[in-house]
Amino acid sequence: MGFFAPWFLAGLAGLAVPLYLHLLKRQKNPPRPVPSLLFWESRTQSSTRHKRLHYLLLLSLRLAVLALLILGFTNPFINRSAAALASNRLVLLVIDNSFSMRAGTRLAEAKNEAMGVLAGKGGARAQVASFGSQLRLMTQPIEDQGALRAAVQAIQPGDGHGNFGELARAVRGIADSTRAPVELHVFSDMQRTSLAATFSDMALPGNINLIPHPVVTKAQPNWTVESVNAPAQVWGKETKPIRVQAVIAGYGTPAAQRIVSLAANGKTAATKTVAVPANGRATVEFPALDVPYGFSRCEVKIDSADALPADDLRRFAIQRSDPQKALLIHNYGDSRSPLYISTALAAAAQSAFTLESINVNEAADRQASNYAFIILSDVNSVPPLLENSLMGYVRAGGSVLIAAGTSAGARTQVPLFGARILQTRDYSRVPDRYMSVGYSDSSYPAVAKAAGWPGVKFFYALDVDPADARVIVRLGDQTPLLMEKRIGEGRVVLLTSGLDNLTNDFPLNPAFVPFIEQTARYLAGSERRGGAVTVEAYLELRNAKQQAQGVEVTDPEGKRPLTLGEAASAQSFQLTEAGYYQFRFANGQRDEVAVNPDARESNLDVMPEEVISLWQGKGGEAVQEEPSPGQPASSVATQKIPQTLWWYIMVLVLAFAIAESVLASRYLGVQREEQ
Repeated sequence: MGFFAPWFLAGLAGLAVPLYLHLLKRQKNPPRPVPSLLFWESRTQSSTRHKRLHYLLLLSLRLAVLALLILGFTNPFINRSAAALASNRLVLLVIDNSFSMRAGTRLAEAKNEAMGVLAGKGGARAQVASFGSQLRLMTQPIEDQGALRAAVQAIQPGDGHGNFGELARAVRGIADSTRAPVELHVFSDMQRTSLAATFSDMALPGNINLIPHPVVTKAQPNWTVESVNAPAQVWGKETKPIRVQAVIAGYGTPAAQRIVSLAANGKTAATKTVAVPANGRATVEFPALDVPYGFSRCEVKIDSADALPADDLRRFAIQRSDPQKALLIHNYGDSRSPLYISTALAAAAQSAFTLESINVNEAADRQASNYAFIILSDVNSVPPLLENSLMGYVRAGGSVLIAAGTSAGARTQVPLFGARILQTRDYSRVPDRYMSVGYSDSSYPAVAKAAGWPGVKFFYALDVDPADARVIVRLGDQTPLLMEKRIGEGRVVLLTSGLDNLTNDFPLNPAFVPFIEQTARYLAGSERRGGAVTVEAYLELRNAKQQAQGVEVTDPEGKRPLTLGEAASAQSFQLTEAGYYQFRFANGQRDEVAVNPDARESNLDVMPEEVISLWQGKGGEAVQEEPSPGQPASSVATQKIPQTLWWYIMVLVLAFAIAESVLASRYLGVQREEQ
């Protein structure tokens, strides 16, 4: 017998508490009326009787409950032979259905071998599961051979990446819940890339007996389209040619030439021949791909020449749309901020936006809803009619960027944003004559790409009260520099300095272009979720303008995997299949994403036998329910498995606690009668 947590035995010192409480029992003598105390002789009363223990059975029960609780926390166990527990074991059959199992007849062979193991187990309690990146239980622990065989046959090839670390974690949980020895049969190609990051993540406890069933014993050569580099979005008819670059890789392959083709919407656009070196990579480039407006399903594929043709193509999606309109409202006579903003958008956003620049006196006749976002730059006064129009635009889901500049210094409140202006900060009077950024939130899109605006000098800023706004950037003296505030369904971003080169040198700094680009995409809500992603990735369903909207998801098979409740509230969605997913939002917007298997699944190299043996050995404490070839059958009976006694102890605690409660009730009744 041993203890998994022997340090809890120190709690036995607590047994002194019930003893002390029983010794506190006082001798109670009811008062009696007497005519005078003069007739009583003064004597010292002995306290020996008060120090005696009473109700010994009750005391024993309380001490037993406390001792058993302490013993339960130590988690005692006894070593029992594997043969004695064989009848209570769980036979767990796990079949690998990761993407690499599509090669040749691997999955069919794994299922056939699993059927053979089931036939040899007779009426043993068994459970069937499949695993790729996660373990999926196909049945509960049952003895019905028909249901178990049907579950094995129902396993279909998947697109996920195998992960033996996740498999070990899930099996450890099953072993803990069943509290019985587990005979784990793994039917897999034992792919090397499925190994966990550290071998300790694959460790199995002593009550799990791993029996691997490799369906292949050596690596197979395989060519694949490893990656594709292409834009996810292009704008307008007149745009630069769409360049597509692909990497063709060979694993364990000889030098060979592969025919690579580029297709869009089912039609081949170009074909090239590329020489792939032995066990190496080659890059092929298609300089001009033309796609129509809307979403185009594209793919790069090679001629099949191996056992895994499923990875001979790689999908990606491209959207062509018209540029979005943006409006810049600036102060009369301000020519600097329109120049810097328009130049930054043209340089970074690749014609995604067309910027219309007007002064504040011309803004009254503009329909705000026609613009993806609006910028207010150094506006000294906002007419009430314009402010009301902008407020309605924001509440309906629009976005506005306000650059305060110097004109707002004479006001007490920032228009539209509503923040109270505390004072102006003129840094030309400080020793360095400028102030740098002291804090920035790197999770904010407009800041992340610019790495926190290093080296930018700010000469002037407004010190405003953030109130309920989110502060994204602060200057070195803690003055808020960039803030965001939600108003209705939209948002307003406030820069307490300007977008010219007078209040700062930001427009002359390399960080300005990525700031304008990311801010424009963020405010417009036009950033695509991705033209191509990997299976098992999570995709955000709601961006800045879609928090209150429902979303309809269609998977590659044309099914809708989300329920109505999930479609209205889910923030993300896991892509579990290779193919094209479609997303449709309540406001009519659409998105389409291409999903590809993990490129690691194309490397069909297998684990070395010594690695499999080490995993099966469980650190030298392996337990085998059945003798392996060449192993004497008598050795099985000598192997031990630790079996916890925790549940038995808890049953005793419950029984003693009930007995103590009944006896204590009687004890209290005796006390009431004595009183």
